[in-house]
Amino acid sequence: MDKIETRLYIIGAGFAGQMIADDISRKKIFGSVAAFIDDDKELIGKRIEGIPVLGPVEEVAPLLRVTAIDQAIIAIPSASVERIREIYKALRENGFFHIKILPSISQVVDGKAHLVQAREINPLDILGRTPIIIPLHESLSYLRGKRVLITGAGGSIGSELARQLLSGGCERLYLFGHGENSIVKIYRELHILQNEGVGEKASVVPIIGDMKDREYVRRIIARTHADVIFHCAAYKHVPMMEENQVAAIENNVFGTKNLLDAALESGTERFVLISTDKAVNPVSVYGVSKMLCEKLVLEAAERTNGRQSFMFVRFGNVLGSRGSILPIFMEQIQNGGPVTVTDRNMERYFMTIPEACSLVLKTGGVGENGASYLLDMGEPVKILELAEQIIRFSGFEPYKDIDIKFIGARRGERLEEPLWLTEENPVPTQYQKILRLTNIPPRTFRLDALLDELSPICSYDAAKPDLYRNKDVLVAKLREAVPTLDAFYKEEEADGNRIDMATSVKVVL
Repeated sequence: MDKIETRLYIIGAGFAGQMIADDISRKKIFGSVAAFIDDDKELIGKRIEGIPVLGPVEEVAPLLRVTAIDQAIIAIPSASVERIREIYKALRENGFFHIKILPSISQVVDGKAHLVQAREINPLDILGRTPIIIPLHESLSYLRGKRVLITGAGGSIGSELARQLLSGGCERLYLFGHGENSIVKIYRELHILQNEGVGEKASVVPIIGDMKDREYVRRIIARTHADVIFHCAAYKHVPMMEENQVAAIENNVFGTKNLLDAALESGTERFVLISTDKAVNPVSVYGVSKMLCEKLVLEAAERTNGRQSFMFVRFGNVLGSRGSILPIFMEQIQNGGPVTVTDRNMERYFMTIPEACSLVLKTGGVGENGASYLLDMGEPVKILELAEQIIRFSGFEPYKDIDIKFIGARRGERLEEPLWLTEENPVPTQYQKILRLTNIPPRTFRLDALLDELSPICSYDAAKPDLYRNKDVLVAKLREAVPTLDAFYKEEEADGNRIDMATSVKVVL
């Protein structure tokens, strides 16, 4: 019996679609391209390298006799989210179950697109606003010939930075992380991309280590001669960190301090901290830890040698990061529901991971020493509306096929997350979607004094053994230093209960 060949339909007959077709033709292992599908009236009816151009997709898809193994590849890197949503809807309604998509135009460098870059379409591609276009080759020119180190390189932000940095022409790319499996995964992925012609031939070096180890960090930064550091590593899951408060401060605050001290000592040219909206008027220990990281970066900027630039970039939630609501919702849907939402009024600012990373990389090049930056996140999104959209993306009807359940806020969560303090007064820069903040020094604590008080809690001190890992003392000191944390805890104590992290059942404090 003859084997049935997979037919591939490429949506978009432009440069990207043609390069994908050429890739498929050369490799001869993915099936054959049956047709291009395009809206351009000048192309419809013609042939490109023998492949017919049909279109548009809304008219053509109903006429195709699609089999279960046929695939569609959306190869329109400049398409808006709205257009991708329309294309996806037309394909799904007409029998396509295997739909892939190329990354946005900002990641298609020098007019080159590669089949290896195509991935299964997911809710990120049809939700939210259309990302801005940032030509990577141009915005990464400051990294050419440099040695770049990413902490937390196996995480969602760190790994996407690494993918985009392949196009920067850096001499070496160091992937620093604590988790062996996640570092192995991105390390292998980058090699596959390079072998397929994506980006440039930077040496990629994996480094397994813990940023809490001060001497190890000092040694690594000195030996790598890192010119630029993107500091993404952090414990970041709010409810988990409320159950492990000492670990949050030990890793995020003192780990960041170790990196900053090592970078200052080794002459690192640029240091960019990835920060979060949860650092604004923090109501969780995680939020306090990131606020302290911001202050540490600004303090380090005052100690630079005049040729160094230390800065932070703050933004809200990114769609699809590990542990964020998108993968959680998808898993809940796969299990038949219900999808759990904290509160029908909860809302967050969202940005896709690739767009956030492109803006971070841009800021790293144009940012000034001691400056604070904020990414323009657009308008906030209701979590309930997001849940409903993801359920529909998955082919179900909310409340009918998949129910939505409201579970209430867990410790450290609030219904809205502000992106800035009023006094920070964000103002536009000359670069789209990048705002500059006014630096606000700590008003209720002295940074060095607070760190001295927290140090024996996080690191064993024989002179103060009773303080080691004492989270009650830690929280008391943080509440004294940070009024918004204290106020939030007082409100919680007045209620007399909280939401347990693991079961979402209220338990008495």
